[in-house]
Amino acid sequence: MNGRGLNVLGLALVAVVGLAFMVLTPRLVELDIVLDLTVYMIMAVLALSLALIWGYGGILCFGQSAFFGLGAYSYAIAMFNIGESTLPLLLAIALPAGFAALLGYFMFYGRISDVYLGVITLTVTLILFNSVNSTAGPEFHIGPARLGGFNGIPGIPPLNFPGNKAAVIDLEGMFYLSTAALLATYFGLRVLLASQFGRVMVGIRENEGRAELLGYDPRAYKLATFTIGGALAGFAGCLFANWGNFVSPTIFGLAQSAQIIIWVIVGGRGTLIGPIIGCIGIQWLNAALGANQPSGGSDWWSKIFANAPLILGIILVAFVLLVPKGLVPTLADLGQSLMRSRRRRDKRGLEPQQAE
Repeated sequence: MNGRGLNVLGLALVAVVGLAFMVLTPRLVELDIVLDLTVYMIMAVLALSLALIWGYGGILCFGQSAFFGLGAYSYAIAMFNIGESTLPLLLAIALPAGFAALLGYFMFYGRISDVYLGVITLTVTLILFNSVNSTAGPEFHIGPARLGGFNGIPGIPPLNFPGNKAAVIDLEGMFYLSTAALLATYFGLRVLLASQFGRVMVGIRENEGRAELLGYDPRAYKLATFTIGGALAGFAGCLFANWGNFVSPTIFGLAQSAQIIIWVIVGGRGTLIGPIIGCIGIQWLNAALGANQPSGGSDWWSKIFANAPLILGIILVAFVLLVPKGLVPTLADLGQSLMRSRRRRDKRGLEPQQAE
């Protein structure tokens, strides 16, 4: 089977597995597990936003959590002011996209180098974190929505079906919505990458100077890529605010920014399925380590699990050092190597018969 056939087969497999997972999971597992899986799906959408910007656009962004947090806060504030979720959902996508477009315009058209671009996006994240964290007083409000400072905004009204305020989406409905959003984001990005825009974007990542000589404007393509990634992160933030009915400044924190980058590194840059696997796998591992911490005791096992974040950090560092290309590209290279070895063996097995 050629590469095109394998690609079509892979897309069909993802579609079948994704739809089966979405339909069967709520019928087979308990509600608390469905709730955990919902946040995995939401964070996977966030991981795809950076996978597009960094993995295919070549733009290392340390501020993806800024767009994520803007989406969450935009939805929360708009919901308290409007009460019906159609416009707040659109604002949660449009405002991070507009902020990304404005920030990206000054960075890309200002010819900022890659290193300083990472510093700027990280600085923006810290500014947003400190700014929102300092809004604890009653004077900090937008309409009836109090920002809450470090206490966050609790009791965020849930999403409803468009135009019908009474038809709210429950916890099971959030799982369906989040999983459908992840599938739509994955296949939408596949279509985008297969288009001329996507091919030019990857070409700019590989050799920006050559793409410019061919008549393309790398700044415009980078700006468009950065804006799309910001919109996706904002959409994920809206879903996250609905999942927990709460949002706080920690959503802008450095830990959140670092996590998103680690998901892409572990899963594999230059792929879409890789960051999804990396995101879900690391979140599951983090939850498993936290759930298995003993409540007390002085034995060595208790001391180990008392430092679960340290264990997770060691695992991640070891993983990155041993599998620098990421999980999915490494497995793909291994599969291609095995196929080449098999072809060589088959060829050697045919040579004596041909000689006879």
